[in-house]
Amino acid sequence: MKSMKRKMEGLKALGVRQYHVASVLCQRAKVAMSHFEPNEYIRYDLLEKNIDIVRKRLNRPLTLSEKIVYGHLDDPAKQEIERGKTYLRLRPDRVAMQDATAQMAMLQFISSGLPKVAVPSTIHCDHLIEAQLGGEKDLRRAKDINQEVYNFLATAGAKYGVGFWRPGSGIIHQIILENYAYPGVLLIGTDSHTPNGGGLGGICIGVGGADAVDVMAGIPWELKCPKVIGVKLTGSLSGWTSPKDVILKVAGILTVKGGTGAIVEYHGPGVDSISCTGMATICNMGAEIGATTSVFPYNHRMKKYLSKTGREDIAKLADEYKDHLVPDPGCHYDQLIEINLNELKPHINGPFTPDLAHPVAEVGTVAEKEGWPLDIRVGLIGSCTNSSYEDMGRSAAVAKQALAHGLKCKSQFTITPGSEQIRATIERDGYAQILREVGGIVLANACGPCIGQWDRKDIKKGEKNTIVTSYNRNFTGRNDANPETHAFVTSPEIVTALAIAGTLKFNPETDFLTGKDGKKFKLEAPDADELPRAEFDPGQDTYQHPPKDSSGQRVDVSPTSQRLQLLEPFDKWDGKDLEDLQILIKVKGKCTTDHISAAGPWLKFRGHLDNISNNLLIGAINIENGKANSVRNAVTQEFGPVPDTARYYKKHGIRWVVIGDENYGEGSSREHAALEPRHLGGRAIITKSFARIHETNLKKQGLLPLTFADPADYNKIHPVDKLTIQGLKDFAPGKPLKCIIKHPNGTQETILLNHTFNETQIEWFRAGSALNRMKELQQQ
Repeated sequence: MKSMKRKMEGLKALGVRQYHVASVLCQRAKVAMSHFEPNEYIRYDLLEKNIDIVRKRLNRPLTLSEKIVYGHLDDPAKQEIERGKTYLRLRPDRVAMQDATAQMAMLQFISSGLPKVAVPSTIHCDHLIEAQLGGEKDLRRAKDINQEVYNFLATAGAKYGVGFWRPGSGIIHQIILENYAYPGVLLIGTDSHTPNGGGLGGICIGVGGADAVDVMAGIPWELKCPKVIGVKLTGSLSGWTSPKDVILKVAGILTVKGGTGAIVEYHGPGVDSISCTGMATICNMGAEIGATTSVFPYNHRMKKYLSKTGREDIAKLADEYKDHLVPDPGCHYDQLIEINLNELKPHINGPFTPDLAHPVAEVGTVAEKEGWPLDIRVGLIGSCTNSSYEDMGRSAAVAKQALAHGLKCKSQFTITPGSEQIRATIERDGYAQILREVGGIVLANACGPCIGQWDRKDIKKGEKNTIVTSYNRNFTGRNDANPETHAFVTSPEIVTALAIAGTLKFNPETDFLTGKDGKKFKLEAPDADELPRAEFDPGQDTYQHPPKDSSGQRVDVSPTSQRLQLLEPFDKWDGKDLEDLQILIKVKGKCTTDHISAAGPWLKFRGHLDNISNNLLIGAINIENGKANSVRNAVTQEFGPVPDTARYYKKHGIRWVVIGDENYGEGSSREHAALEPRHLGGRAIITKSFARIHETNLKKQGLLPLTFADPADYNKIHPVDKLTIQGLKDFAPGKPLKCIIKHPNGTQETILLNHTFNETQIEWFRAGSALNRMKELQQQ
């Protein structure tokens, strides 16, 4: 007891609040955050109070993003607020974790020594189910293969007060939308597509596991004050144009890094033509432009969705506080984009990057010119981006027309329901059967092929081919580990139409198909209900409540396990400059978190740091030889795999650095892309620029994410050079560090490296990691 008392007193230095205080503080509203947590209340009264404080201080109209973010400030009266400059200390309402990232997050939380999570938190089993034979068979196989991991997550959840959604329940973001998101919520999730919740008017942000641990420990969460990009929508959606086309268009405008450091805020009269789940689709894929998150203002479409999902009480409360759930008139955006929905055409983006935008009417011609395969091998609908009832209904409407003319899909066709509730409801209402009849296979309620969990059999690795999906990401090799797969992302209804036609050259707005009777016909634009006319069918109960008394709950991790491994603390900074760092790899071009820590078959090792480190940077292209997973060992002069070379350096006490290009670490929130280089002896990552989540993850693990003061200095460094980073003894916010480049011929060059560390983050570096720093404060 004395030990626990000391822990709690130490955490007060971090500003830690006591466990589940929301239920104690709120006695006025009496509206629960969710059905699963009846004693955790929505604090619109506190949101209102904080917004009023900040509005008086800033004396200007506020965007919706600012209202929600500043409304969750730890100290709204004293917090320094400057968009794009200051770091905010925030109090999120809740945490959500998917099973692949929850393993490391819960291992870190266990290391903290705390007895319970401080805010409502959930774990969702969606990433470890491989698409192979179909829903039920794949789910049974996943439960068998992943039993050890699922048991760990279930028992850890029970021990520490975290709700557990069993495998088969659905994709984390759909579960959040159905049960936990609400207008004005501040939610963080250990998945980059957490912004999906912005479709219900919340600020939902993807983070790494270490950030989640901070929030679960009751520590104020730090976020650089985001800029706000406004997207004004006019007109209305109609015909083949869907909500997905809005974000495909925006991605083409802003590119994969255009939203970095900003919240994208949609507004304008066109918003009302988009369903709540359609708004979620747009926010979800906002992750692909690097945005901190995206959000829509509260409106009648959200109210309708809340009521249909059994949360009419939340809708009524949101109505009372609506002024705080929409932007102020006359508010200022750092950038403004205008899109007329009347003029927006169906889009398809790709291949190999989600910001290469084409109108569907033009992609066939572009593909012919570029030499991309025209024949579509597989069409895949669903995923966390597009698996709503409306999405399935519009796809079924297209399929039904083909069936009426005796046609089935020329391409293979798969369907991924977003949740057990969606699966059960589309089965009841006949959509699933229509999609099967047109040639589709209904997969498990899980991420599946979207994240590389796909046992694909129709092609060989290295075979050039095209697939079209309603997913969000299409990086090289992401879906099937084949670097020659040309993946395009579009709306579910366009995927369905293209799968029926079997070619990228088909434009459903203008082109004809030939029916079984030999007659030509044109597909009509799909129309479907945004929500079921009857109530949703919840399907099977897949939720595990944490017990009230968890004192007897055990959480076991076997020392011989190949799937799970307890964490050892990283070494502290030795107080010296980093001398003679070896360059492990100088990366050429795009380097996403998929390149740094691949998913697919590697997902099974997400709870075992040493095993998963065997995939470190195996997808990155080495500028020295133009190859992936082939780097020169500076000692032996032999070329070999990146992880093997890193392990060699670590064994021989050689510290190393990675040199990267633009937007390094874009994509997934997976913190393994930061843990692995730290584990294998890396000390710094030097790039032209970073993606937001990855940069934070690197800091959390005691690494130095640094950027060239002059991006052209990237060209001065060669893989055979050694680097010395100076100035760490006087490490301070805003103060550049010096880098001495030592060339093999004995000459040297000095360049400057910038960083975005604040005082707290510098303490993480000195302690060896954010978790080490937390433990230091516990012991004080």
